[in-house]
Amino acid sequence: MAVENCTVFTEFIFLGLSSRQDTQLGLFVLFLLVYGTTMVANVGMILLIKMDSRLHTPMYYFLSNLSFCDVCYSSISPKMLADFLTEKKRIPYNFCPIQMYFSGVLGDVECLLLAVMAYDRYVAICNPLLYTIVMSTRLCTLLVLLTYFMGFIDAAVHTCLAFQLSFCNSNIINHFFCELPMLLALSTSDTSLNEIVLFILGTFILSCSIYTVFLSYTYIIVTILRMKSAEGRHKAFSTCASHLCTVSIFLGTLLYMYLKPSSNESIDSDKITSVFYTVIIPMLNPLIYSLRNKDVKSALKKVISTKLCLL
Repeated sequence: MAVENCTVFTEFIFLGLSSRQDTQLGLFVLFLLVYGTTMVANVGMILLIKMDSRLHTPMYYFLSNLSFCDVCYSSISPKMLADFLTEKKRIPYNFCPIQMYFSGVLGDVECLLLAVMAYDRYVAICNPLLYTIVMSTRLCTLLVLLTYFMGFIDAAVHTCLAFQLSFCNSNIINHFFCELPMLLALSTSDTSLNEIVLFILGTFILSCSIYTVFLSYTYIIVTILRMKSAEGRHKAFSTCASHLCTVSIFLGTLLYMYLKPSSNESIDSDKITSVFYTVIIPMLNPLIYSLRNKDVKSALKKVISTKLCLL
């Protein structure tokens, strides 16, 4: 009887970031600027690294992959922008698992890439003489492929489990995209297995990333403090500052989102948190690295001066 009485929905409807019609145009303009900045900054970073041979190092290879990940992560934005201009924010039922899957993959990849980048900084500062041997092209490629493999598997498990659930009472998602916790809250089925798997796999990936970052930077800090030259300490720290800032923002946001106790009162704050790591952080990453990195600024000046000379 439960199956017979279950309403079959062909679409989900998002409530979006705000229900107030007078704010929609303002939000559209704001997020359009953010999306444009994200695309220009990240695509520019990828092209800059590809064009300048001085940036053909493991550190910038990982950074270009991070920028690629951020470009893909920002694919959520066009749908959100379109929804600001429509009264009903719909997504076909079959598109929802696709959106959830790829956002899950990219979230995992970014999380794990930051850990790989921390390990890269550890080798560069603590074992500089062995850096080119340890961080070989083969190892760098394998590390990047491993982050994607883990992301694909983790997201596939969550997506398959989520869309075996029933959504009978409502198809309205109080969010701006298909995110796993919001779908679990909407389901009329028993979601205890989903929540357990989410906690276990989410804790595993976050723990791997946090443990690698913590251990790497513990050795880095000890090595920096042992340096006799103040200039050497400053140079070593400056190469890590941008990455540490990015790690703190991204992992801190994910920890808050997925490991805090859930409650109905926290839905609005959850939406803001989701905006932060799906829209804002992809914009901030290339800006943080470019503004604090002498090599990137030098390469950018070289490209600009070359283009000006050709005019």
